[in-house]
Amino acid sequence: MRSKLIMAAALVMGLCTTFLFFNYMKKFDTAAAVQASMVEVVAVKAAVKKNQVLDASQLELVQVPELGLHPQAVRMLAEAEGKLAGGELAAGEVLLAHHLTGGREESLFVSRKVQEGFRGVSVGVNFVQSVSNLIEPEDMVDVVFTPADKGTGPAASITLLENVRVLAVGRRMVEADKDTPYAEYSAVTLEVKAADTVKLVHADELGTVSLVLRGRAVQAGSP
Repeated sequence: MRSKLIMAAALVMGLCTTFLFFNYMKKFDTAAAVQASMVEVVAVKAAVKKNQVLDASQLELVQVPELGLHPQAVRMLAEAEGKLAGGELAAGEVLLAHHLTGGREESLFVSRKVQEGFRGVSVGVNFVQSVSNLIEPEDMVDVVFTPADKGTGPAASITLLENVRVLAVGRRMVEADKDTPYAEYSAVTLEVKAADTVKLVHADELGTVSLVLRGRAVQAGSP
């Protein structure tokens, strides 16, 4: 009888010890997880397609454990804004440096700048029609069409397209800086919706196309 009591007591003590051990380890693991060093990295909010231009609305900062962090992880939003996605990215995917392509790569192929559903169309311009050659790549412009004079009186100009992105001026596809030598250009490549391409080409053939420069500071909220 006494041996049975001893065995029962030992069994109870063993169960208690096991319970206390697992409870301690659970608390230890929780504490270790809380104490783990976390860092902020840049991730995409939604799925991104190849060659898509990234902007602030598509990016977010997320926290991940520093332990095991990929050395190429992008840590600052400014490092990704305005860059092109080098491939397709899934929603929530952390950006790595090799996921991005920038101005130099973009300048080699204008086709990489054209967004899905749009086309790149070049129109001839002179010094005045190009706002004294002051229009730069990535500016936004309105396109004004003036029919050729057929001797029937003054031709009425119309606004053909609004808020059109400039892809290139001449053969230059990136904005000029202080080190860029001045070069006059006679053509501007615009990014227009696929449905507007024929309209723009037709206007360029039938008359004069002039560009009206829009201010960058008010582009988002202006009509």
